[in-house]
Amino acid sequence: MKPQYITPDSHQGDTDMRLAIRPKAILFDMDGTLYDSMGNHADAWLRMVTELGIKATREELFLYEGRTGRSTLNIIFNRAYGHGIEPEEADRLYAIKTQYFKELPEPLPFKPMQQMVAALLGAGITPVLVTGSGQMSLIERLARDFPGAFPAERCVTARNVTHGKPSPEPFLKGLEMAGVSADEAIAVDNAPLGVRSASDAGIFTVGLVTGPIPDEELRANGADVIFKSPQTFADIIMKGLRVC
Repeated sequence: MKPQYITPDSHQGDTDMRLAIRPKAILFDMDGTLYDSMGNHADAWLRMVTELGIKATREELFLYEGRTGRSTLNIIFNRAYGHGIEPEEADRLYAIKTQYFKELPEPLPFKPMQQMVAALLGAGITPVLVTGSGQMSLIERLARDFPGAFPAERCVTARNVTHGKPSPEPFLKGLEMAGVSADEAIAVDNAPLGVRSASDAGIFTVGLVTGPIPDEELRANGADVIFKSPQTFADIIMKGLRVC
């Protein structure tokens, strides 16, 4: 059974939460969790698949968040044509999508998450990145926006896993990088596939609402607790670091 790292605060009411146990590591998704970037990703995907003559909606593309580019394209091609896509063609199309993403305004980090990650470093808690992205344009910004938090040896990306989210492999690799067991960590993700990946890895999992994905989708995929914004989550963690 997972330790209940974040629990209702009985002194404040059932809707208020508190950090009950201090973790040794926190594993973070990137897009939509550390960065307000999911809208850009959805728009870039939508532009690319529309040019192929495939009908899609922005809402559908949000639900694929966390998958590798090849996995997303296989789903889209199977839906549209009844068959998957060759890896080389998937890589070519993903490169086009990546270029469209780069042409959009640069996504900003969530400031509460920046503050919280800095507080984790100060408290001796290890942050780890676990993303389905392979886009170096955003990953390279981590050193600037989250200084010292996510060195290469603590970054799980699409480039160093065999099976991406919703497989538990990315978060299991993140635990290995942090040198902790599943019951010593918290995972944070804003997408159903990422939540499923973390939960199946046996980690206490926070579902973070930063887009149009309903709470029910996060809960159904294994979120142990749901926060409605990065600010509310960061407040709980930073307050808990002072108390625990």
